[in-house]
Amino acid sequence: MRTKKLSTQITISQLTILVCTVAIGFALFAGEERHQLDRQYQGEALAIAQTVAGVPEIRAAMEYGDAGDLVQMVAERIRRNSQAAYVVVIDRDGVRHSHPNPALVGQPITEPVEALDGHTHVGIDPGSLGASANGKAPLYGPTGDLVGEVSVGILETRVTGHLLAELPSFALYTALALAVGVAASLLLARQLKRSTFGLELPEIAALLQEREAMLHGIREGVITLDPDGRLTLANDEARRLLPTRDLQLGVPLVDVVPPGRLRDVLSGAIGGTDRVVLTGDHCLVVNRTPVSVAGRDLGAVITLRDRTEMEDLVRELDSARGLTDALRAQQHEVANRMHTLAGLLELGDREQALRYLTETEGLAAERADAIRERIGHPLVVALLLAKTTVAAERGVDLVLTEESWLTETCPHARELITVLGNLVDNAVDAAAAGPPPARVTVDLEEGPDDVLVRVRDTGTGIPPDAAAHIFDDGFSTKPADGHRHRGLGLALVHRLTRRRGGSITVSEGPGATFTVRLPQSQRAASTPQRTGAPS
Repeated sequence: MRTKKLSTQITISQLTILVCTVAIGFALFAGEERHQLDRQYQGEALAIAQTVAGVPEIRAAMEYGDAGDLVQMVAERIRRNSQAAYVVVIDRDGVRHSHPNPALVGQPITEPVEALDGHTHVGIDPGSLGASANGKAPLYGPTGDLVGEVSVGILETRVTGHLLAELPSFALYTALALAVGVAASLLLARQLKRSTFGLELPEIAALLQEREAMLHGIREGVITLDPDGRLTLANDEARRLLPTRDLQLGVPLVDVVPPGRLRDVLSGAIGGTDRVVLTGDHCLVVNRTPVSVAGRDLGAVITLRDRTEMEDLVRELDSARGLTDALRAQQHEVANRMHTLAGLLELGDREQALRYLTETEGLAAERADAIRERIGHPLVVALLLAKTTVAAERGVDLVLTEESWLTETCPHARELITVLGNLVDNAVDAAAAGPPPARVTVDLEEGPDDVLVRVRDTGTGIPPDAAAHIFDDGFSTKPADGHRHRGLGLALVHRLTRRRGGSITVSEGPGATFTVRLPQSQRAASTPQRTGAPS
């Protein structure tokens, strides 16, 4: 069976409700109008009864007992003039002295004489002539004694005729109200159809189910905003990735996300695609896409991709590539030495060959020993040796200052690897692109309160307009290489330093000097004494 369209269902439902409501209202009005007419005619009947009760001839005839046909004659004249159904004059014993049916004159009534209590009475009287709106008034004689009652009735058929005469006008008003309701229903159905973009109920339900399955099944964070920037949806992954867990729907996004680059990207203050943002725990790739349907602005959809593990792998690959470059550089250097040595041996100059071999080996050993004398931690030593070889291949002289000193038990060795590696790589790039002679100077000093890392280069320095953004996520003065996201190295160093309670600063030049201080909160219990003088 084919399901009716949503607009048709809404129209039919509203029309049914309108018709039922109007019909009930019409019935209630008709009933109330009938009661009102009954009260009106009962009041009219009572007024006639009171008029008859005030006629002097009737009062005297009823008190003195010489009524004869006078009461019947006067009562009938008043009945005809007032168009009442009956005017009945009754004595205290319940005997009729007037009636439209002359045969009933002198006959007693079956019900008690109500007006003997001295009060007027109204109601619906079934009567011998049919149901009627009745009014009863007490009848007093000339001396003031209560001698009977006057009962006047107006047939209900007259009341019904009056009601039927009024109903057509009310039916017209009802029909007009129903027509307005039908028009409003059609307009509402049309508006709802526009609001649902023509989708029917089964389609809307299917879309909702598919949306819930998709949002909670994908491994990307999804956030939707309305045109006013209020949060309308956030899946589980988005709540996990964002630094705030209080993502309440209906609240502006800027009120739940702390100030910073993340909020600027999410709100659209910073545009572009694949924006990289670092939070306390994650490296996110954020995309914000405005949404509009049929020319209407519906807000925006924001996707969050967690690239933390990928970026870690990329940096590990970069480290491996750096070691590979170092080994390759050493291979070239060794190959050159072997060629020189082979040439000397071919010339038969064994003494010169031995002297050359001793000198070259001594220089490499002397360089390694010079670093080991100042740096006690083997991981830092290995990093500096590798970076020295890579820098030399690029024509950059990497120098460790004589004041440098780092113990083997330095509590920040792993952090130093990340900090020093990123700073040296940037410094080598800057020095290689700067004026000769290209040099990078590294200063590592471990004190009682903190560990100092200072890296200086001879490059062109940090541009004045870039100094305020040098540690922002995704900001870089280097051109994009098309393979990886730029602007993460210094941001990672900044985040790591701040998380460890340290500080990082950069000079304005010439060249650039980055200074990092890491507090010695995790310093080892015992620190070996310095055993050698710097060479």
